[in-house]
Amino acid sequence: MPEPEDLDEALHPLLTALQGRRLAVVTGAGISTDSGIPDYRSPGSTPRSPMTIQQFMAEERWRRHWWARNQVGWHGPHRAEPNAGHRALADLERRGIVTGVITQNIDRLHARAGTTNLVELHGRYDRIRCSQCARTYSRREVARWLDDLNPGWVAERIRDAETAPDADAILTETESFRVAPCPACGGILRADVVFFGDSVPPETVADASRLVDSSDALLVAGSSLAVASALRFVRRAHTQGKPIAIINRGETRADTLATATAHVGTSRALPWLADRLSGTGEPAT
Repeated sequence: MPEPEDLDEALHPLLTALQGRRLAVVTGAGISTDSGIPDYRSPGSTPRSPMTIQQFMAEERWRRHWWARNQVGWHGPHRAEPNAGHRALADLERRGIVTGVITQNIDRLHARAGTTNLVELHGRYDRIRCSQCARTYSRREVARWLDDLNPGWVAERIRDAETAPDADAILTETESFRVAPCPACGGILRADVVFFGDSVPPETVADASRLVDSSDALLVAGSSLAVASALRFVRRAHTQGKPIAIINRGETRADTLATATAHVGTSRALPWLADRLSGTGEPAT
């Protein structure tokens, strides 16, 4: 759907719902699209069938397939820069208006923008851990190992590869790719992210729940809330009777729970809201 040109008219109901309150924020892939990272569900997005954790752990061929694609795809979030939406939320946190951000994204752009109280529901693309001994390694370090095992793999494919928000590149031929084991114990290395079919760690859920509980209202930015791992926190805020404001280019699963919604891109909407919630822009009427 087309975005409204008049932000004052589109966003004033959200400002009314949020003004004077301390906000918890839930974000999804839509906040990072203007940083060049595609989302899953916008019109025209390529249909995807992400690998499950059960596939990854069960068979070497699936691990080859995942690592071959990720060795190309991880460069997408690594090169991306935070946009105006990320920076607006970080500024609101510094001003004490945003209590913290709960994100479904693994791209680390909130952290790079300056958000400090950050709950990464689905993990982070830049950290690898061993499924056996639990040692962790940086993605850059593992990339060097894989480059040594697969000379030229990235250089030959990175220009034409389409990537997804989970750093998955669309490649078909992956059978020749060689996977690195954990150098400490020989175990299976995996990205420190929540795969499909996996569960968000209980301690992460607890951190996000505390953030919602300690806030006066909830703002959702750039998420259709199609995944239950984020939707639960909107329902939690609704049960507590807190105002809920949603900014998303399309409809969401929580629109009926929202106090106010706006179909606007987050890079436009969040700076507008930040200026007015912090008192540096036009006052609410």
